Amino acid sequence: MDRFDNSPETALRWFSEGQPTALATVVETWGSAPRRVGAQLVIGADGRIEGSVSGGCVEGAVVVEALEAIDEGEARLLEFGVSDEDAFAVGLACGGTIRVLVEPVGSVLPEPMLRELVKARAGRDPVAYEVNIETGHRALRRNAYADRLRMDRSGFEEDGQTFVAVHNPPLRLIIVGAVHIAQALVPMARIAGYDPVIIDPRDAFASDARFPGEKILTDWPDEAVAKLGLDARTAVVLLTHDPKLDDPALESALQAGVFYIGALGSTRTHAKRVARMKEAGFNDAQIARIHGPIGLDIGAAGPSEIAVAILAQMTAVLRGKA
Repeated sequence: MDRFDNSPETALRWFSEGQPTALATVVETWGSAPRRVGAQLVIGADGRIEGSVSGGCVEGAVVVEALEAIDEGEARLLEFGVSDEDAFAVGLACGGTIRVLVEPVGSVLPEPMLRELVKARAGRDPVAYEVNIETGHRALRRNAYADRLRMDRSGFEEDGQTFVAVHNPPLRLIIVGAVHIAQALVPMARIAGYDPVIIDPRDAFASDARFPGEKILTDWPDEAVAKLGLDARTAVVLLTHDPKLDDPALESALQAGVFYIGALGSTRTHAKRVARMKEAGFNDAQIARIHGPIGLDIGAAGPSEIAVAILAQMTAVLRGKA
């Protein structure tokens, strides 16, 4: 899914308010299309819309088809050819073909299933919505499609009939240490789609003036991490250089299923960190999950470039490239 939009939540709310509603989902598109497979548009019978499936190329036609689908109570699989001229008009380099699945809520997409999906999303529970476009069979699948979930990749299975829409919770970045690198990393992470949280019990560092508008926790790191919870959509970055602050959060991260752990420090500093983790009872496989020294080796100099290296390494690990 593109970022964590609220299309399922909007569709459920409108339907619960008595408004006939449909969800339109991009199931196939071309390489340079403005919206990824899995992007959604919500259409109400009164003409209200929220979301996007093409950035303006085919929205009007999808709305017309969706209103008819709501009246008929049947799903529709739409296919549009977007010309290069039309694509250029909305700022794209080239056109292509887009396929959109329209599902009226209630008559096609069962309301209890939509409600369960919304509940899973609220609970940060990764889930895949599966629909067979030939038979109409629909299901929510947990603990399935591991590669799709890891890659955030909705799409058709090899049978060409089973479409899988990935609903992952938002990516989250927990930063221990409100230092200069964190000041550069936080806005970069936001651009990349993360919800950052800064943890630092030192008031001089963890201030609104240094991180305006950001979520800051001044608890001791292990207590803060316990409040936040850790899961497979969370990255933990340790930047304080101080074992008293870094190690409690590091131990919590090693015990959890976070997808990335990175710790600032030299090779010598990291060797001492490894020794401390062994003394704490962690095995070699667990300790090997720590990326230290942190970040891809791009010759970074200064806080901003180090932040770039960290975010690049996080991305590589998330996408299975490191």
